[in-house]
Amino acid sequence: MTEAFNPNANHAATAPAYLSVHDIHAYYGESYIVQGVSFNIHEGEILALLGRNGAGKTSTLRSIARIGDPEVRTGEIWLDHQPLHKMSSFEASRAGIGLVPEDRRIIPGLTVEENLQLAQIAPPKGWGIDRIYDLFPRLGERRKQEGITLSGGEQQMLSIGRALCRDIKVLLLDEPYEGLAPVIVQEIAKTLDHIRDQGITTVIVEQNAVAALKLADRAVILDTGTVVYDGSAKEVLENAELRAEYLAI
Repeated sequence: MTEAFNPNANHAATAPAYLSVHDIHAYYGESYIVQGVSFNIHEGEILALLGRNGAGKTSTLRSIARIGDPEVRTGEIWLDHQPLHKMSSFEASRAGIGLVPEDRRIIPGLTVEENLQLAQIAPPKGWGIDRIYDLFPRLGERRKQEGITLSGGEQQMLSIGRALCRDIKVLLLDEPYEGLAPVIVQEIAKTLDHIRDQGITTVIVEQNAVAALKLADRAVILDTGTVVYDGSAKEVLENAELRAEYLAI
């Protein structure tokens, strides 16, 4: 008899999983992109989801966020006992999933504060706009400035702040360091470390694998839509053979 899937089990540790992705298969049309991906994350962990271009990383993030493209045809995704795989993107967002897309999607014509206000749940719980300004003082200084006129790093701060404004449980980041100067990458990393200290669970997809691994607690490496590594981020940093084979670094 096949054992029933238990979303509280964890492949890498004995504590219950907070976000559990189990055997998801996702497609763009007839293109088979995510081919049975499974991994679990504890509450408050940062997971680096890594792999070469086309490995299925962004598709896996979008599957968790229930964006609808790619189409998840089989598999289960659980967040704190809630079946995300049965939800629409809107329902997944309300359940606590916050996706920061690669293109940031700052809304033209709106100021920094208006971008945040549009995302703010009412009434705010843990993450009011003033707390976002405490986290990102530069946004507070530019609150009346149109969001799309900010620098790349400031736009990334705004995009992360906008996600937090919804009092999320899980932050999904797609290429947050892309196009940013090293000093800004370090600043964003420090902020994500602080967010972890607040108990928020984070999944980061990033081509700058070394920067992601230095921040993360654990790493999952994908290759052609399947998991080839699930374990310690530190181990990947210290394993030159593994990095060369799957990350080309």
